[in-house]
Amino acid sequence: MKLQRKNRRVLALGALAVSGALALTACGSDDTGNGNGGDASASAQAGSIKCDDAKGQLLADGSSAQKNAIDAWVKQFSAACQGVQINYKGGGSGAGVTAFNQGTVAFAGSDSALKPEEIAESKKTACTDGGQGIDLPMVGGAIALAYNVPGVDDLVLDAETIAKIFSGQIKTWDDAAIKKLNPDAKLPSTKIQAFHRSDESGTTDNFTKYLTAATPDNWKFEGGKAWTAPGGQAASGSSGVAQAVKQTAGAISYMEESYAKDLSSVAIDTGAAQPVKPSSDSATAAIADAKVVGTGKDLALEINYTTKADGAYPITLVTYEIVCDKGNKAETLPTVKAFLTYIASEDGQGILAENSYAPIPADIISKVRSTVAGLS
Repeated sequence: MKLQRKNRRVLALGALAVSGALALTACGSDDTGNGNGGDASASAQAGSIKCDDAKGQLLADGSSAQKNAIDAWVKQFSAACQGVQINYKGGGSGAGVTAFNQGTVAFAGSDSALKPEEIAESKKTACTDGGQGIDLPMVGGAIALAYNVPGVDDLVLDAETIAKIFSGQIKTWDDAAIKKLNPDAKLPSTKIQAFHRSDESGTTDNFTKYLTAATPDNWKFEGGKAWTAPGGQAASGSSGVAQAVKQTAGAISYMEESYAKDLSSVAIDTGAAQPVKPSSDSATAAIADAKVVGTGKDLALEINYTTKADGAYPITLVTYEIVCDKGNKAETLPTVKAFLTYIASEDGQGILAENSYAPIPADIISKVRSTVAGLS
């Protein structure tokens, strides 16, 4: 009962975030076509953004999972802060962390928190004056399992069947294990085409962490940003795997939810009262159950991938913006602080639900705001 009360409270907070977001306007990238238009609404939000001393061009790279959120934020920020250009490449979490530690970008996005060796590396080039890279949770999101099985609109899977599909043990859609979970579905004998990311990806890291935690007997492969299980097919980036699923009968892949908007997504049987589908609310419910495990100003989180709480979607990621706690470059620091201040604000977080992302729960995002204010 305690978990249920907590979950209801979290969902209520998520609903408030969604209702607040309805007053705002956001525009996603071309991949998803989330633009809502509305110049008046855009102007209202732009007017609430504090540009401070932001100026010039800001380069960033990293998580493709948050690319649609970044695009929406950049549109609003650029409207408010004339002359500022923020170029976010979205080349994947691995590429972002590498670029950050080489000192070639002002901040990076990663769906996985920095490893100890990556933090140590950040002290060499990226951060001066004794600073280091830190993780700031800014974007939540469900990792949808999008599929293309003609005639099957409501598919339920559990951790065991998901692990066996992506390890190649379950080969066709009419397998007995899938039939057991979907007794009323007309499952074809179509061969399963499981796609994974070809690039180093925090989405891969979080997806395999879920499999390792939820069904360790059926997932024996090493985790991390690189895919290590045998077989399957590969595509680059969130948009790449989404396109592959859309074009391939029998396909299934994992991707941040905003990339799955035009596809069917699996509901996961977690042991809760009902199977849970990916959504902003179900992701926020899962993130609220996370623990801060970072030290000092680092706010890295530990997700509970085995949650059985009603309405909590277990395959959930948090995207971190990675910056130096101190020793940021003087020429980019004002713009970095102004942009991060906006995206962590109520207005910035309010945009997320409109674009199929999950706002960061209030107690965590308040710590992010304090940390951003102290960056130097």
